Amino acid sequence: MAQILMPPEWAPQDWLWIGFPHLADEWPGYLGRAQEQIAAFANAVAESGQDVRLLVREGANAARAAELVSAKVRIEPRIFGDIWLRDTGPLIVHHGATRAARRFAFNGWGGKYEMPGDESIGAELARDADLPLGTSPMVLEGGAIEGDGTGLVATTEQCLLNPNRNPHMDRDDIESELAQTLGFNRMLWLGDGLINDHTDGHVDNLARFVAPGRIAVPEAAGPDDPNAAIYEDAARRAADFGVEVVRIPSPGLIERDEAIEPASYVNFAVTSHLVVVPTFGSPRDADGVSAIGRLFPDRDCIGLPADAVLAGGGGFHCASQQMPAAQV
Repeated sequence: MAQILMPPEWAPQDWLWIGFPHLADEWPGYLGRAQEQIAAFANAVAESGQDVRLLVREGANAARAAELVSAKVRIEPRIFGDIWLRDTGPLIVHHGATRAARRFAFNGWGGKYEMPGDESIGAELARDADLPLGTSPMVLEGGAIEGDGTGLVATTEQCLLNPNRNPHMDRDDIESELAQTLGFNRMLWLGDGLINDHTDGHVDNLARFVAPGRIAVPEAAGPDDPNAAIYEDAARRAADFGVEVVRIPSPGLIERDEAIEPASYVNFAVTSHLVVVPTFGSPRDADGVSAIGRLFPDRDCIGLPADAVLAGGGGFHCASQQMPAAQV
């Protein structure tokens, strides 16, 4: 029987789906800038030589996107709520020599942000890509898991064990389901995600694999870094598990309206030719981009402003989902 395996993000890609902001209520006072920052992300990836499919709502939203993106970006009108396609888009696995899509149940990040279209956009994209679709009744968002391409996956207890997702499932149940649907046979359980992360601590804002068995975890910027203890706990758990831990800079304390923001360079997007790192106007932005660039010497690495995108609850990785290339 053919093995199921979810390829890592650095594997060859055919294209990248990106969601374009359209809801003023999600970006109060920031929608225009969030659109500009997502467009800059899409343009950078497209100019690097990779196909980009920018999902937009019809009408004024599509017209706004057309004003901001280059001719190399393909605009696709779709019905969706939030732009976080990492969570609502299809998860693609290799099943032997073929590709297949997986979709899990979706409940609006624990019932907090339920919007029409978010529960169906993943299946729609899989269908239009002509991929066979397998489904699971388990509630799961793509940003809650991070694989290294060898069958190892990282997640956080705060999210996957949260009673607002799958209260009837324990660790063993979750590990069994991920093994069956995505081919993960080893699971690194980290603790909490970043403070005030709307997703209940997605791992893609805390720790990311950068090579098989090698994971990047931020290091606190100083004594006022609100996530210092969370970073250290994640690094310790990963090292104890036997994974090589690489420390990268943290943006430090980033606030909006006196509230701590879950700002993280870890929410970078890896594409076929380019790594795009979110920046926040922190003095550590340049160091963060440089550190991540050294981890991907085969790709260019750039930083792009993402503070307005973050105002809606995510970053470049959250807003995108790759289509892995077929195996040859």
